[in-house]
Amino acid sequence: MTFNLRFSALAASVAMFLPAFAQAQVLQINSSLPDGSFAHAFLTEFKDRVEAELPNMDVQIFMGNTLGSEEDVLQGLGFGTHHASLSASAVVQVNPRTAVFDLPYLFENRDKVQEFAASPAFDMLGEGFAGRGIVLSALWDNGFRVITNSVRPIVTPDDMRGLKIRTPTSRQRVAMFNTLGANATPLSFGEVYSGLDQGVIDGQENPAQIADSARFYEVQKYMSLSNHVYLPTFMLFGEPWLNAQTEEVRETVLRIAAETAPWTFNWGEETDARILEELADKIAINEVDFEAFQAAALPLYDDPLFVDAIGADMIAVTREVLGLD
Repeated sequence: MTFNLRFSALAASVAMFLPAFAQAQVLQINSSLPDGSFAHAFLTEFKDRVEAELPNMDVQIFMGNTLGSEEDVLQGLGFGTHHASLSASAVVQVNPRTAVFDLPYLFENRDKVQEFAASPAFDMLGEGFAGRGIVLSALWDNGFRVITNSVRPIVTPDDMRGLKIRTPTSRQRVAMFNTLGANATPLSFGEVYSGLDQGVIDGQENPAQIADSARFYEVQKYMSLSNHVYLPTFMLFGEPWLNAQTEEVRETVLRIAAETAPWTFNWGEETDARILEELADKIAINEVDFEAFQAAALPLYDDPLFVDAIGADMIAVTREVLGLD
């Protein structure tokens, strides 16, 4: 074989592997949330950290479900058509154990969330993705839900009696508020403001930043920092994408995802404080007796509605880790 022929054969062989190599240096991450959201801030921080340690890695962020619906992207992680996703409530469709975050009053603050993330409960949560081709790398912040209403401040469970509180259509959320004495009223989010304004409902439950951006303070008098539900965001990678990387790349992106988690919780804490400060002149804000609410909600941890959805083993480990006897 002449030199030219040998060179041509070598070039052809290299060319065959170039697309795979190029693909291996790209990490595309999907989020359902829009540009400028907290998820965008988190992913930008992650991108900067990864590219600082892996100069050949191009981390591409796609907001607003640009790569497809959240459900389609989660399936795509296992098929190898998608690389990674920062997801929230949709993960319950592929891993029922993540419904553990529907249990009310699990976490009093973000420190407790991080205790969970550093415990065997997190490992069991990750095992729930087995067979789906998905790897859970970390829990990032999302925020606590609080209650607003136009009748009275809510400090103890007795203050919930008779209040018509809008909830999502989640059966677990409806059961929670009914158990605490409220009249849970499922409504689509688009109907909440008018429902509050017209008195169809007395209150609603959402993160404080939603109450701010949706201007609920215009039609509500009280905001009670109930912290009744905390839903994290799940930083997920597809096994096919991870398996196509070198060991160094795999270990680095998974490590950085975990290391970014505390940064997201600090960001969330600071953002909540800023929003509450901005709302202080617009709505009366009060703390609640968290332990009283936690005790009132504890029977739900044995309710078949929750146990059948989550799994008794997942609930048991979570209760043990958080000291909820």
